[in-house]
Amino acid sequence: MQSTEAHRSVLRGVMDRWKTAVDAHAPDDVAACFTEDAIFQGLHPYSVGRAGVAEYYASQPLGLTAGYEVLETREPAEGVLLGYLGVDFSFVDRPTLSVNLSVVLRRIDGEWYISHYQVSKLD
Repeated sequence: MQSTEAHRSVLRGVMDRWKTAVDAHAPDDVAACFTEDAIFQGLHPYSVGRAGVAEYYASQPLGLTAGYEVLETREPAEGVLLGYLGVDFSFVDRPTLSVNLSVVLRRIDGEWYISHYQVSKLD
């Protein structure tokens, strides 16, 4: 159950795809990082499924970028990976927003996707 470099590598692979799509303001590409039935909780009411993810990221301002640091990983079951990250969302016209992010990844047909995404903003 301990965090390993292999777990971190898998998590970084998924989160790098997510980051690239967020930075490009490509909401459909962000949504493609998620499972069809993903539970998504950003800083607005939650949604289920890729359409809600795409809608959330389409509403984000142009110029938004994401930087992340992997803090912890766990593998609670084969084909399931838990990730805990620190994320900085940067904007062109306001201060950076720092949040904590928990994700659950699932391996489906040999590919890893986000099936649960939960942002926590700490004051």
